[in-house]
Amino acid sequence: MRVLAAMSGGVDSAVAAARARDAGHDVTGVHLALARNPQTYRTGARGCCTLEDSRDARRAADVIGIPFYVWDMAEQFHDDVVDDFVAEYAAGRTPNPCLRCNEKIKFAAVLDRAVALGFDAVVTGHHARLGPDGLLRRSVDIAKDQSYVLAVLTRAQLDRAVFPLGDSTKERVRAEAAERGLAVADKPDSHDICFIADGDTKGFLAERLGEAPGDIVDGRTGSVLGRHDGAYAYTIGQRKGLDLRVPAPDGRPRYVLSITPKTNTVTVGPREDLAVDTVTAIRPIWHGERTPVECEVQLRAHGEVVPAAVTVGPDGLVAHLREPARGVAAGQAIVAYRPDPDGDIVLGSATIASGTLGPVDPAKGAASASGGVGSAGHDVAVGAGRVGSVRRD
Repeated sequence: MRVLAAMSGGVDSAVAAARARDAGHDVTGVHLALARNPQTYRTGARGCCTLEDSRDARRAADVIGIPFYVWDMAEQFHDDVVDDFVAEYAAGRTPNPCLRCNEKIKFAAVLDRAVALGFDAVVTGHHARLGPDGLLRRSVDIAKDQSYVLAVLTRAQLDRAVFPLGDSTKERVRAEAAERGLAVADKPDSHDICFIADGDTKGFLAERLGEAPGDIVDGRTGSVLGRHDGAYAYTIGQRKGLDLRVPAPDGRPRYVLSITPKTNTVTVGPREDLAVDTVTAIRPIWHGERTPVECEVQLRAHGEVVPAAVTVGPDGLVAHLREPARGVAAGQAIVAYRPDPDGDIVLGSATIASGTLGPVDPAKGAASASGGVGSAGHDVAVGAGRVGSVRRD
């Protein structure tokens, strides 16, 4: 195949490109220039879009012996990822920019351009498996598994994706890079959010959204416990940095339970009030497994899996958790997996709209849960906009 290898400048994408060449593919490397001003993005171990990374990618391509180009995608990245990140926080949701980058940039804009130029597929250094059966599975290195942020991909996108690293641990990838003479063999992994140079998410959002003071209230009594400078600075499950004026009577910490942009209110309460046993999600991408289905769900990147019964219908996805989960945030992805000894299989994903605790009739499916919370339940996450139709692949 004629393939385009997306090379970030890190060790994973370099080894992925090298393995693709060894597999007999006609490989061309490309680095995505995503920053309007690369000097404002993180450098060294904490970046993935800097001038340093571009140079590292070029040197790796030279060692591998493949052609190399740089594609300027800064404007699209800003529109589809950075602006989306800010808008989601402003709406009281907690976005995942890495997932959005995969969805909108690497496997949409880049893939579309690659196909237009005659390439058959895009190769990336993601730690996930995609075998001849076309099923997306977790990596053998569970600690580095990235299937969660790839679960947003459609069948058509997966059909043109190649993930050469899924059967290797990160330790083995680094050792192979050293054996190949790649200078990035010991380069530290990138962390956090590449477009926030100093790591200060709250400050980044404040610059773009301005200060918007409001109340922090007790979820049980409604009493005002403190003030905030912007509800966008908080996320569901947050405990630190609340700066409450009134201590809890029992001395226990409080956690963010919900964020309500309409009233600019942050609601807090004890940890047990974070519990949800039903998760409603929108814009599902589902890969053909009939529902309802018993499976496992992951509710945030690097989060624990929870057994659940998942139903996908015209109004979205509903997961009835077999045990309560905490810290479920609107805007994050819910990813369903079918356990498998050869690697857990991704069944589909959706964007979390809300989490509830209380009786919900599983037979009524997504529509019943998306309409509100039963009288015995409580809502702990904000809504995520209009429900969209299911995308089946």
